[in-house]
Amino acid sequence: MPRIPLITPETLTDEQRPVYNKIVSGPRGKIQGPLRAALHNPELADAWQALGALLRYRTSLPPRLSELAILVTAVARQSPFEWYAHRIEGEKAGIEPAIFAALLAGEEPPGMSGDDRLVYRFALELNRLNSVRDDTYAAALERFGARTLVELTALVGYYTMVALTLNAHEVPLPPGAEPAFELPQRRGGA
Repeated sequence: MPRIPLITPETLTDEQRPVYNKIVSGPRGKIQGPLRAALHNPELADAWQALGALLRYRTSLPPRLSELAILVTAVARQSPFEWYAHRIEGEKAGIEPAIFAALLAGEEPPGMSGDDRLVYRFALELNRLNSVRDDTYAAALERFGARTLVELTALVGYYTMVALTLNAHEVPLPPGAEPAFELPQRRGGA
């Protein structure tokens, strides 16, 4: 059960409706996950959806690498909904089952391409260290260039915000979907 009421088409206010319509008519085609919570503040939701659409659909990163970075972030933030949604997108982008299994096990996936490995390490270090080691950064910069690294960093930051929103408000998985892990607060302790 979510901790706050989630916005539905039936509960939209006059201020929420244009933002809702913009989201469902855009590349997402629907509204789910954190935007259902963000719609409590339509101005926030509008800015959020615009940034998310840019980072998901209009960067120099191919979908496979974007989804890999998002999945690394989902595991780092232990976000069941983020993992659920982006595992589906990762499958569409060609990520292999062995990579999903290794990510969930907290292990470096075997058999990754050089690009996969650079994105994995960059996203992992950014999530764990709140920065990136010099050698990882230099290798990624040489391979991808400054623009892509700025986009990759923004993608990890954006999906950190997404994961925290999903977790804090306990945005539910679709009916019948099983969580890959429990929400952190459900395990108790601080």
